[in-house]
Order: sequence, then structure tokens, then C-alpha cells
Amino acid sequence: MQYEGAIYRPPSEAYSLIIQVTVGCTHNGCTFCSMYRASRFKVKPFETVLADLREARGYYRHVERIFFADGDALCLSNDKLVRLFDAVRQMFPECRRVGIYSRASHILRKSDEELLALREMGLGIIYIGAESGSDEVLRRVNKGESAQQLIAAVQKVERLGIEASVTFISGLGGRELMVEHAVKTGEMISAMGASYVGLLTLLVEPGAPLYADIQSGAFQMLTPLEVIEEQGMMLAHTDCAGETVLRSNHASNRLVLKGVLPQDKEKMLAQIHLAKTHASMLRPEGERRL
Repeated sequence: MQYEGAIYRPPSEAYSLIIQVTVGCTHNGCTFCSMYRASRFKVKPFETVLADLREARGYYRHVERIFFADGDALCLSNDKLVRLFDAVRQMFPECRRVGIYSRASHILRKSDEELLALREMGLGIIYIGAESGSDEVLRRVNKGESAQQLIAAVQKVERLGIEASVTFISGLGGRELMVEHAVKTGEMISAMGASYVGLLTLLVEPGAPLYADIQSGAFQMLTPLEVIEEQGMMLAHTDCAGETVLRSNHASNRLVLKGVLPQDKEKMLAQIHLAKTHASMLRPEGERRL
């Protein structure tokens, strides 16, 4: 397999075949993220990707899920994506789902017809990093997308029968914007109607621009207790009309939450309340990972 640079995939794609169709991220400007800092974005040649698919077919007898990396591979034109999906269908007829990362702006640029064509060819889930429901937080971390764009993108793919898995980052507003980040994120989760929501907790590596602000004190990280309190506020401000699976089982989190909104909201709020006085429920700082 001709992988370039570090390869990242969502936790739910742990057992998927990872096929790298682009290198890096088209935006690569979020201040909290160092994932693709060493990579200049490029599209891998179709023949290179095709060779990887052929090689994988020789290794694996049965592949039910495939994930197209890197950061936002849905940026490719539909002509290119259709060729890739067609190759998957021919070589892996048993594949039940293809997943992909995308920025909201790339989803909004595609027509309903284009997304439906990809769905018919196997696109089953799109992973979107929303990070925060607050426009001010999004502006400060240089997300390059607005809350309304993120909501519209998720609503669009869900309306077309494609599952959306959306991630948010606890602590991203720092101490200054803790309440706004929590409240607006809860409201965004309610408005989006995503199939899945994943909560991460801010963990910044030295290569990320935000790291310098943390070191200087310009950005104040939340304490473990404040993170839990913020997640409680976030959940308290959710009012989902349909079912949304919520997980905070990423390695960056201190507290693991699992439930389905809205029916498990009170149960998860009770877990958060209990964790405030039971430190044994929290993952130690030294065991947290990106």
C-alpha cells in the first residue's frame, strides 16, 4: 500500500480497509490541529489508488467497509469519485459501506444529484469535524466555516439518506468561551439531526498554532472538572427531535459517555454529575491520546 504521511481515520473505521485517495487537508489551517501540518495537499493519481485497491484485494478475502482518506477526500470532483467508487464495486462487491471525511463547504458545493449518485455507489457515511456550535469559537480557531454552513451540510446529507458522523471538541473555547461553546454546541447538535455525534476533548500538540497561545497563557485550558461541567451544559442544551447516537469514547476524553439522544440524555447527565465526585471514573491525563 502506497501510503504517504501519517494516516488518520475515525474510531469507527478501525476495522475498515483504509485507501488513501488524497494526501493532507485542503484547509490545514485550524489552530488546534497538527495532523496534516507536514503534508501539502494533493490528489493521488487514480492509477496509484487503483494499484492499492488491487493489492488489498490480494490480501483480504472479505472487506465489508472501506474508508477513503485523507482529511477531506469529498473535495474531489464527482467524476473522480465515481471512478473510485466504481473500482471498489468491481473489486470488492461484498463491501457494504464506504466512508469519507469532508468539510461542510465541500458537501454544500455538491448537488443533491451528485451526492445521491455517490450514495447509490456505496457512500454510506460522511465524517465532519464541526468542533463547536459557536461562530466566535470557530473564528478564533480558524475553522474557515460557519455554524450555519455546518448545520446545513449535515442536514443535507441526512436528508439524502447518507449518515453523518459529527465531532465536537470539549474545551475548544477555553475558559473564556466555555459557556458559549457548551450552549451553542448543544443547540447545534439539536439542529443538525446527525446520525452520530462524537465528543473529543482538546489535546494540543506542540506543532499546532494554538500550542503557543496555551504556553503564553493567552488561551486557558479547562481543568478536568471544567471539561465535565462543560459537557453537562452541552448535553443540557440538546433537544433532538430524532435519534442521535452520542459517544465520548475517544482516547482524548477523560469521561466515557455512551447513549442515544434524546432518550438517554438524563442518564448521561447523571453520569456527569457522579463523575464530579468520583475521580476513578476519569481517564488519567497520562493515558489521553489524540
